[in-house]
Amino acid sequence: MEIAAPGVAREWRVVAASVAGSRHERAGQPCQDAHLWRRLPDGVLVGAIADGAGSAVHAELGSATAVAAAVESVSRSVANNPPPEGDDDGWKALLSDALRAALAAVEKEAETRQVPSRDLATTLIVLVALRSLVGAAQIGDGAALVRSEDGNLIALSRPASGEHINETTFLVSPDAIDTAQVNLWRGHASGVAAFSDGLQMLALNMADKTPHPPFFSPLFRFVASITDADGAENQLKTFLRSSRIAQRTDDDLTLMLAALPD
Repeated sequence: MEIAAPGVAREWRVVAASVAGSRHERAGQPCQDAHLWRRLPDGVLVGAIADGAGSAVHAELGSATAVAAAVESVSRSVANNPPPEGDDDGWKALLSDALRAALAAVEKEAETRQVPSRDLATTLIVLVALRSLVGAAQIGDGAALVRSEDGNLIALSRPASGEHINETTFLVSPDAIDTAQVNLWRGHASGVAAFSDGLQMLALNMADKTPHPPFFSPLFRFVASITDADGAENQLKTFLRSSRIAQRTDDDLTLMLAALPD
């Protein structure tokens, strides 16, 4: 989903989609993933993806609430008091503030519904991309990456788990904000991506959790050539529902891709 903003020269081309996994489709459950992105003035892109916990009663509400609050927090900060581009601490603080805003929004929604906040448990990845700086903040699994101008893929974040095997850290988990991954990359970026954990086995080299180039290379070529945004989103959904993906995962899937045109 996009919220439009004034365009700029060589603005980011973006395509993103969330689809229900076959396990949820068989059970008649909705997709519990969510995503949102927004182009901001001066070539800034902000995006967020979230994966609602399978055990959470209102997982899809938690994920949708988290991405909306995170994107709004970054948008407001960039509009009102943007950090100088060379201020690493300022951009990291902006990303951390987005996580805090998302947590506050989820907790408020839980209070409104008179349910425990764990009923809206979700992971969260927040991306901010400029031409020469890309940052990511992450709580939980999934990952974010940047594609450099020369085509190299660099991990911005990696799947994060709790203290025990197969235990995921969620936005509402104790100390989630304090232990979040918040990283910056500087260089000439040509693309960025973020994805939920359903794609990890395809998108990452699991031995070291680094991006898998054969998975991403055609996807970045695809997004860089977008001329029809709606058509591109439908093509991405078709890809995520393809047999190639279904053979490897039955989980909900979210993939967000952005590239600068040549």
